[in-house]
Amino acid sequence: VSGEVPDEPVVSKRSGLLFERRLIERYIEDHGKCPVTKEELSMDDIVLVKTNKVVRPRPLQAASIPGLLGIFQNEWDALMLSNFALEQQLHTARQELSHALYQHDAACRVIARLKKERDESRALLALAERQIPASMAGVAPAAVVSNGKRAMEDEIGPDGKKIRPGINPVMIDELTECNTMLSAQRKKRQVPPSLASIDELERYTQISSHPLHKTNKPGILSMDIHPSKDIVATGGIDTNAVLFDRTSGQILCTLAGHSKKVFPPSASDASLIYYF
Repeated sequence: VSGEVPDEPVVSKRSGLLFERRLIERYIEDHGKCPVTKEELSMDDIVLVKTNKVVRPRPLQAASIPGLLGIFQNEWDALMLSNFALEQQLHTARQELSHALYQHDAACRVIARLKKERDESRALLALAERQIPASMAGVAPAAVVSNGKRAMEDEIGPDGKKIRPGINPVMIDELTECNTMLSAQRKKRQVPPSLASIDELERYTQISSHPLHKTNKPGILSMDIHPSKDIVATGGIDTNAVLFDRTSGQILCTLAGHSKKVFPPSASDASLIYYF
């Protein structure tokens, strides 16, 4: 059926013809006939032939030196194409990892800022509680100052637990008034005309990408631009400082040797060092 020497030969009891087992089984399942004689044929009419392992002859191309060179060249080309595809995938994975790390760093900064604001709010609230006069406490127990700390007389509730005073109406009125004043100030703020509008930001596109620092420790901590020359100085987590010429798109030099992260550089000082 295939025109080649069968790997697993079988013979038909009715016609005595030799077939490849996998091919004749598929043909019988589809048609139920012999592919040569067109007679009715079933799997019971097929007998497996036991043979020694067949050693396939070499292909015609492998019979000569030019043919072998051609086979090796084809395998080499396939290997190079596969290697190129793997390098492209690796580069894409590194870029995605770099973006993910940048996003993680930004999220950590936001969380740290929120925690700082929370601690400041708690400190202000504690200060406001200490500054409330004892006369405004109403039915609250009188305050007793001992060793620089405010100690309240203990009141025992029905369940046997101490009752601690909360925020009284006077404090709520002060907080509400402060919130109203701050909200009014925020609404009066005007956006500087030098800032780009939302429509302009949506029209921005990426012109080029220049990986200045190593990808095993991605992250640019600081950047500065020379005031008169189009030179950019960057400091990264990889303990390197890089001078980059934006006009030519080339790295002028990489200043290595730092033992820790490189913090904000000055492009003017960096360019002086470079030209020196």
